[in-house]
Amino acid sequence: MAVAVYPGTFDPVHNGHVDVIRRARALFERVVVGVARESQKQPLFTLEERVELLRASVAELDGVEVEGFSGLTVEFARRWGAVAIVKGLRSGDLEYELRMAHVNRRLAPSVETVFLPTSPEYGFVSSTLIKEVARLGGSVEGLVPDPVRRRLAERFGGS
Repeated sequence: MAVAVYPGTFDPVHNGHVDVIRRARALFERVVVGVARESQKQPLFTLEERVELLRASVAELDGVEVEGFSGLTVEFARRWGAVAIVKGLRSGDLEYELRMAHVNRRLAPSVETVFLPTSPEYGFVSSTLIKEVARLGGSVEGLVPDPVRRRLAERFGGS
Protein backbone atom coordinates (compact mmCIF):
# COMPACT_ATOMS: atom_id res chain seq x y z
CA MET A 1 0.00 0.00 0.00
CA ALA A 2 1.61 3.28 -1.13
CA VAL A 3 1.46 5.87 1.63
CA ALA A 4 2.23 9.58 1.28
CA VAL A 5 2.41 12.27 3.92
CA TYR A 6 1.25 15.83 3.37
CA PRO A 7 2.84 18.07 6.03
CA GLY A 8 1.97 21.63 6.94
CA THR A 9 0.93 23.93 9.74
CA PHE A 10 -2.61 24.37 8.36
CA ASP A 11 -3.31 27.49 10.43
CA PRO A 12 -6.04 27.31 9.26
CA VAL A 13 -6.68 24.67 6.64
CA HIS A 14 -8.19 26.16 3.48
CA ASN A 15 -9.76 24.82 0.31
CA GLY A 16 -6.40 24.84 -1.49
CA HIS A 17 -5.07 22.39 1.10
CA VAL A 18 -8.15 20.17 0.77
CA ASP A 19 -7.73 20.21 -3.02
CA VAL A 20 -4.12 19.00 -2.69
CA ILE A 21 -5.23 16.26 -0.27
CA ARG A 22 -7.91 15.06 -2.72
CA ARG A 23 -5.46 15.03 -5.60
CA ALA A 24 -2.78 13.26 -3.54
CA ARG A 25 -5.34 10.64 -2.52
CA ALA A 26 -5.97 9.93 -6.21
CA LEU A 27 -2.25 9.11 -6.54
CA PHE A 28 -1.65 7.21 -3.30
CA GLU A 29 -3.65 4.54 -1.48
CA ARG A 30 -3.32 6.39 1.79
CA VAL A 31 -2.50 10.02 2.63
CA VAL A 32 -1.49 11.00 6.14
CA VAL A 33 -1.84 14.72 6.73
CA GLY A 34 0.79 15.79 9.23
CA VAL A 35 -0.11 18.90 11.20
CA ALA A 36 3.17 20.40 12.34
CA ARG A 37 3.54 21.97 15.74
CA GLU A 38 4.47 25.55 14.86
CA SER A 39 7.58 26.69 16.66
CA GLN A 40 8.69 29.88 14.89
CA LYS A 41 5.53 31.94 15.09
CA GLN A 42 2.44 32.04 17.26
CA PRO A 43 -0.37 30.12 15.53
CA LEU A 44 -3.97 31.32 15.63
CA PHE A 45 -5.19 27.82 16.46
CA THR A 46 -3.58 25.28 18.78
CA LEU A 47 -2.21 22.06 17.36
CA GLU A 48 -5.24 20.21 18.71
CA GLU A 49 -7.63 22.70 17.09
CA ARG A 50 -5.83 22.47 13.74
CA VAL A 51 -5.96 18.66 13.83
CA GLU A 52 -9.68 18.79 14.73
CA LEU A 53 -10.46 21.29 11.94
CA LEU A 54 -8.54 19.26 9.38
CA ARG A 55 -10.26 16.03 10.38
CA ALA A 56 -13.65 17.72 10.03
CA SER A 57 -12.61 19.19 6.65
CA VAL A 58 -11.57 15.84 5.13
CA ALA A 59 -14.03 13.55 6.94
CA GLU A 60 -15.66 12.43 3.68
CA LEU A 61 -12.35 11.36 2.11
CA ASP A 62 -11.52 7.66 2.44
CA GLY A 63 -7.88 6.77 2.93
CA VAL A 64 -6.96 10.08 4.58
CA GLU A 65 -5.74 10.35 8.16
CA VAL A 66 -4.74 13.42 10.15
CA GLU A 67 -2.16 13.47 12.92
CA GLY A 68 -0.19 16.17 14.70
CA PHE A 69 3.59 15.90 14.82
CA SER A 70 6.73 17.72 15.81
CA GLY A 71 10.25 17.23 14.55
CA LEU A 72 11.52 16.38 11.10
CA THR A 73 9.01 15.71 8.35
CA VAL A 74 11.13 12.80 7.08
CA GLU A 75 10.90 11.15 10.50
CA PHE A 76 7.12 11.56 10.41
CA ALA A 77 7.15 10.01 6.91
CA ARG A 78 9.29 7.09 8.06
CA ARG A 79 7.01 6.45 11.03
CA TRP A 80 4.10 6.00 8.60
CA GLY A 81 6.11 3.98 6.08
CA ALA A 82 5.53 6.69 3.49
CA VAL A 83 7.13 6.55 0.07
CA ALA A 84 6.49 10.23 -0.61
CA ILE A 85 6.11 13.67 0.90
CA VAL A 86 3.45 15.66 -0.97
CA LYS A 87 3.89 19.41 -1.26
CA GLY A 88 1.41 21.83 -2.81
CA LEU A 89 3.16 24.50 -4.87
CA ARG A 90 2.08 28.08 -5.42
CA SER A 91 4.08 30.29 -7.78
CA GLY A 92 6.37 31.73 -5.11
CA ASP A 93 7.07 28.45 -3.29
CA LEU A 94 9.34 26.61 -5.72
CA GLU A 95 12.80 27.72 -4.59
CA TYR A 96 12.13 27.09 -0.90
CA GLU A 97 10.38 23.77 -1.53
CA LEU A 98 13.20 22.54 -3.79
CA ARG A 99 15.74 23.27 -1.04
CA MET A 100 13.59 21.39 1.46
CA ALA A 101 13.19 18.46 -0.96
CA HIS A 102 16.98 18.23 -1.35
CA VAL A 103 17.50 18.25 2.43
CA ASN A 104 14.76 15.65 2.91
CA ARG A 105 16.28 13.44 0.22
CA ARG A 106 19.65 13.65 1.94
CA LEU A 107 18.06 12.65 5.26
CA ALA A 108 15.78 9.95 3.81
CA PRO A 109 16.84 8.84 0.30
CA SER A 110 13.95 6.36 0.04
CA VAL A 111 11.28 9.06 0.49
CA GLU A 112 10.50 11.09 -2.63
CA THR A 113 9.03 14.58 -2.68
CA VAL A 114 6.03 14.97 -5.00
CA PHE A 115 5.05 18.50 -6.00
CA LEU A 116 1.43 19.22 -6.90
CA PRO A 117 0.87 22.68 -8.38
CA THR A 118 -2.11 24.41 -6.84
CA SER A 119 -5.28 24.40 -8.88
CA PRO A 120 -5.78 27.81 -10.54
CA GLU A 121 -8.81 28.66 -8.42
CA TYR A 122 -6.72 28.32 -5.23
CA GLY A 123 -3.41 29.77 -6.41
CA PHE A 124 -3.94 33.00 -4.46
CA VAL A 125 -5.23 31.42 -1.24
CA SER A 126 -2.99 31.24 1.82
CA SER A 127 -3.62 30.72 5.51
CA THR A 128 -2.11 34.16 6.18
CA LEU A 129 -4.57 35.78 3.76
CA ILE A 130 -7.50 33.86 5.28
CA LYS A 131 -6.61 35.01 8.81
CA GLU A 132 -6.23 38.63 7.71
CA VAL A 133 -9.55 38.71 5.85
CA ALA A 134 -11.34 37.09 8.81
CA ARG A 135 -9.65 39.41 11.32
CA LEU A 136 -10.82 42.44 9.34
CA GLY A 137 -14.40 41.14 9.22
CA GLY A 138 -14.44 39.94 5.62
CA SER A 139 -16.10 36.79 4.36
CA VAL A 140 -13.94 33.70 3.83
CA GLU A 141 -16.84 31.67 2.47
CA GLY A 142 -15.71 29.54 -0.46
CA LEU A 143 -12.07 29.83 0.61
CA VAL A 144 -12.18 27.51 3.62
CA PRO A 145 -14.20 24.44 4.58
CA ASP A 146 -17.34 25.22 6.60
CA PRO A 147 -15.93 24.01 9.95
CA VAL A 148 -13.06 26.49 9.55
CA ARG A 149 -15.37 29.31 8.47
CA ARG A 150 -17.49 28.77 11.58
CA ARG A 151 -14.45 28.65 13.88
CA LEU A 152 -13.02 31.83 12.36
CA ALA A 153 -16.39 33.55 12.85
CA GLU A 154 -16.35 32.50 16.51
CA ARG A 155 -12.80 33.77 16.91
CA PHE A 156 -13.16 37.07 15.07
CA GLY A 157 -16.91 37.59 14.65
CA GLY A 158 -18.43 37.98 11.20
CA SER A 159 -19.30 35.32 8.64
